[in-house]
Amino acid sequence: MNKDLVSALRPAVVMTLLFALLLGIAYPLALTGAGQLLFPDQANGSLVRENGKIVGSTVVGQAFTSDRYFHTRPSAAGEGYDGLASSGSNLGPTSQALATRVKEDIAAAQAADPGKPVPVDMVTASGSGLDPDITPENAYLQVDRVARARGLERAAVQRLVDTSIERPLLGFLGEPRVNVFKLNRRLDAFGAKPAA
Repeated sequence: MNKDLVSALRPAVVMTLLFALLLGIAYPLALTGAGQLLFPDQANGSLVRENGKIVGSTVVGQAFTSDRYFHTRPSAAGEGYDGLASSGSNLGPTSQALATRVKEDIAAAQAADPGKPVPVDMVTASGSGLDPDITPENAYLQVDRVARARGLERAAVQRLVDTSIERPLLGFLGEPRVNVFKLNRRLDAFGAKPAA
């Protein structure tokens, strides 16, 4: 009977070990190697370095709060754009806390630009809380503030936004969007340098 048990268990143990090695080690290593070989920038987080120092990523949002910069959308990740706490707020449409925060954000946006409609992504967080992109409407609404803070002509800042709009892939996959990190880097290179 013990001999039957051993002969019955042997294939199960061998297959478990084989698939653990194949799917738990070999497959992830092969994909990691292929990613590093074919797409090294993307595989390493699309990090942007300046003078050897990492200054940000083009695929992970970060908070910009100065009037001299275009602002990202609100983040529910930790204290805001915390990559270790990536998540939504889990507040639903009937949440009073969410409704209160959105109303306050709408009021602040309308006070800054009276009479202009407030884009939804200006007052709502993304699902991950780390979205690096905003809608073109959101960027256009911020043009006046950024131009005033930097002492630049409004038309020049608007042209910068115009040329920063990323179109949908193949013309129909996704929505037009503006990467805030890329736009702010272009803004620094374009005109007045950031305050120290």
